[in-house]
Amino acid sequence: MQTKTKGLIIREQSIGESDRLVTLLTDDFGLIKAFVRRAKSYKNQNLSSTSLFVYGEFTLYKGKDAYVIDNASPIEVFFDLRGDIEKLALAQYFAQLVYFTGSEEQPSHDMLRLVLNALHLLCKGKRPPAIIKSAVEMRMMALGGYMPDILACYRCGTYESDIMYFDVQEGCIYCKDCYRNDALEAPLGVITAVRFICLSDISKVFSFNLSDDNINILSDICEKYILSRVDGRLTALEFYKGLFN
Repeated sequence: MQTKTKGLIIREQSIGESDRLVTLLTDDFGLIKAFVRRAKSYKNQNLSSTSLFVYGEFTLYKGKDAYVIDNASPIEVFFDLRGDIEKLALAQYFAQLVYFTGSEEQPSHDMLRLVLNALHLLCKGKRPPAIIKSAVEMRMMALGGYMPDILACYRCGTYESDIMYFDVQEGCIYCKDCYRNDALEAPLGVITAVRFICLSDISKVFSFNLSDDNINILSDICEKYILSRVDGRLTALEFYKGLFN
């Protein structure tokens, strides 16, 4: 039985001498794995349509162990990612996050939109990479069921104070009067940005501005939070950070 779905290829690996196994983040079915038969043959009409970071419409049929891609029609190939090592490394990090946090056999409309919007912004250079990275990290945690408790101070219920604290391990915030030694200090603007990332419409997640200093604080919070929740080594993040050392 064949089915059609739109999806983004987030992972690929060679199988045998001629086949390829790809992982797609799809709108209808979440994460699925699919074989591309004779993928390495230049005569294969699906060769360019089943490469990493291709977003397209895929016709699939269910094989014995996995789906098989019968036909692929590209919608967006994000070609500009390949001309900038920082953009490509960040895109690979997002793909790895999806692989670790995405769900199988569950509709993933918002997660797909989040990643597609992030890749589009990376290609066009319309937003600072640090803002794109932080927004993807924190919103992906929220979509995966790990949204931190950010509505008010966890202890006293205070909505805001000029300085607040983000507790990475507990996934909550504190006001300045309920400070904890292991929580990360953050100006109110940073906490407001975290709230915006988690709670705004998915199309607006990247539409906020911060000073350079506050972007650095936000980046530190989001990265540490995702590292505390993802069960697996984020090698793509290590590579991305290694570009700046």
